Amino acid sequence: MKKHLRLFSWLMLLVFNTSCKDQVKNDQEKNQSNFQSNNSNTSNAPNSIVRNIVQDGKGNIWMATWEGVFRYDGKSFTNVTKQVSSARFFSVLEDSKGNMWFGSIGSGVYYFDGKDFQNFTTKEGLPNNEITSIYEDQANNIWLGTNGGLSRYDGKTFQNFMLTEDSIVDDKTGKTVPDFTRPPNEVNSIIEDNTGIFWFATRGNTYLYDGKTFTIISHKDKPFTNVRSLIEDKKGTIWLGGNDGLWRYDPSTSLKAGEGKFTNISKNFIGYIHEDKKGNIWTSSETKEGSWVLTHYYSHTFLNKTPAATEINTKERKMLFGILEAKDGSIWFGSDGVYRYNGKTITDFRSK
Repeated sequence: MKKHLRLFSWLMLLVFNTSCKDQVKNDQEKNQSNFQSNNSNTSNAPNSIVRNIVQDGKGNIWMATWEGVFRYDGKSFTNVTKQVSSARFFSVLEDSKGNMWFGSIGSGVYYFDGKDFQNFTTKEGLPNNEITSIYEDQANNIWLGTNGGLSRYDGKTFQNFMLTEDSIVDDKTGKTVPDFTRPPNEVNSIIEDNTGIFWFATRGNTYLYDGKTFTIISHKDKPFTNVRSLIEDKKGTIWLGGNDGLWRYDPSTSLKAGEGKFTNISKNFIGYIHEDKKGNIWTSSETKEGSWVLTHYYSHTFLNKTPAATEINTKERKMLFGILEAKDGSIWFGSDGVYRYNGKTITDFRSK
């Protein structure tokens, strides 16, 4: 296994209508009444925690799991990393060139070109070997969220950024910035919005990065903490989900001026957010009773105070992780194994 050597630099930077349309109501009733469960018992499918799911340009579905990284070609599952690493995997990305990136817990990140693997760890300059999220920006840099900050890879070198859980108010600017006397924090989610601003969600605070300065995002002077998922939808709206529920940010308002408009959609703990082809939003969330559900929010009701939504019964799965809408329109999600929802039934692919 070939490893790349390179120079690296460490930087410490300052830094979401109560009524529904009749059609939506009919759809909700249809989904609930026609729900069935189907166990596929596919051999070689993952049987442990599935954290992240993506589909590549060729239609293969990739899953980052505690047993390794699996690829599903529409017929069978293959554990691609079985002979490479015994680590747990949390994140997977197909980059713009069609290469795959696999983030592990304890063994850094693996780059896979379809034939060979390359492994990058702290020896190559990563701040930590626990890779919790992976993202490719508009300039084709690969961002790695770790359990010790951020790392940006330009194809040659890594540039590291440390983010902390606690914050202070800068006496000169009045801005809320990280308190770098505290240890760095785990990065859960990364996006770059259509204006080129980066959003980083951590177990602590959520940050904006303009290329120079990190600023902590807050609403009514309360920082967004333990945000687990960030997405920008087709209309440029930013969605945040985590410990404080599901929130939507109106991009026509100014975050820099501290006047950003955030709307709270749900108070349930949110694990993951995904936008489908029709612009609907799907989330995995924990109810007040402690069970986990898939929730489908209908895009044409987003202007309502409370958007119309359908909760999909997932047979009391303990936790739900990554969500994917496949090219055929089916919804895949991870839990203790991988599952597929076709609008009527949920297929359980576990082989045990």
